[in-house]
Amino acid sequence: MPLILITEIEARSKEALIRYGASGWIAAEVARAVGRAEATGNVICGLYYLESYCQQLATGRVKGDVEPLVTRPRPGSVRVDARMGFAQPAFARALPQALAAARDCGTASLAVGHAHTCTSLGYFTEQIAEAGMIALGFTNASPIVAAPGGKRRVVGTNPIAFSVPDGQGGIAMQFDFSTSAVALGKITMAKAAGQPIPLGWAVDAEGNPTTDPEAALAGALVSAGGHKGWGFGLMAELLAAGMTGGVNSIDVRPLKAPEGPPHDLGQFYLLIDPALSPEFGARFTRLAEVIAADEGARLPGARLVGRDAADVPEQLWQSVLKFAGAI
Repeated sequence: MPLILITEIEARSKEALIRYGASGWIAAEVARAVGRAEATGNVICGLYYLESYCQQLATGRVKGDVEPLVTRPRPGSVRVDARMGFAQPAFARALPQALAAARDCGTASLAVGHAHTCTSLGYFTEQIAEAGMIALGFTNASPIVAAPGGKRRVVGTNPIAFSVPDGQGGIAMQFDFSTSAVALGKITMAKAAGQPIPLGWAVDAEGNPTTDPEAALAGALVSAGGHKGWGFGLMAELLAAGMTGGVNSIDVRPLKAPEGPPHDLGQFYLLIDPALSPEFGARFTRLAEVIAADEGARLPGARLVGRDAADVPEQLWQSVLKFAGAI
């Protein structure tokens, strides 16, 4: 398995996206997200998605040359219409205004509507926290999760991400997880590897628990923590779809299908200025010190340090080079 520099991963990803129809600045924003995912070991949201990005650019399922439209309808509310383009450039265009709104009002919301899947939600809340704000993010996806006791796919994996700044331009704490028991990509990867999945990840088409990834893909995922995770998933759904103008998960075609209607998804972020409370820093420090003193325990994201290079499967890297026109 070759070790590829992250700079090379970004460069080749950008080349591929431009080759398939994305404008330069948009390709750069998406490639930066791909590189960051690979740097942090989040392979499901990295190069694993590049092929579908290129295929969907070619078919028009995602638009690679549209300028996002940013508005600020209220002092503490920023909205951006991605216009059926990628989420990353839409977020990049809106972030400065969202940060300004949070500084002006203490709290602010950023709604990204009519967007392609954002893949790694923590990639976005991380940027908010690096700018000094507490960030909470929500998004939805194509339907794959059934209600507890049910078998119909109703919502997506609907992740929630939370990032806390360290006051020095870095991240003090961060988590990014799906409200389903597992991300869909882990089941597709298990199927490709011919491996079973743990019991409790999914149900088959009849609603029965299964360890067969193929049966799981024909059935539905279950929520993390049963009805508790289901509630969080519904919350993410209502905020991501209801507050952005994006569609419900149930109306989204499979995210990696080359053809079909645009994803038309939403992402919703809350930005909070920690300076609103003089006690915030001390309360966080107190919590962090207690956790650090407990051997084996750690804050979420405390060891999330980006690497300069990533191991990429040979077949995947050859595919990247092919899409980039390098071979």
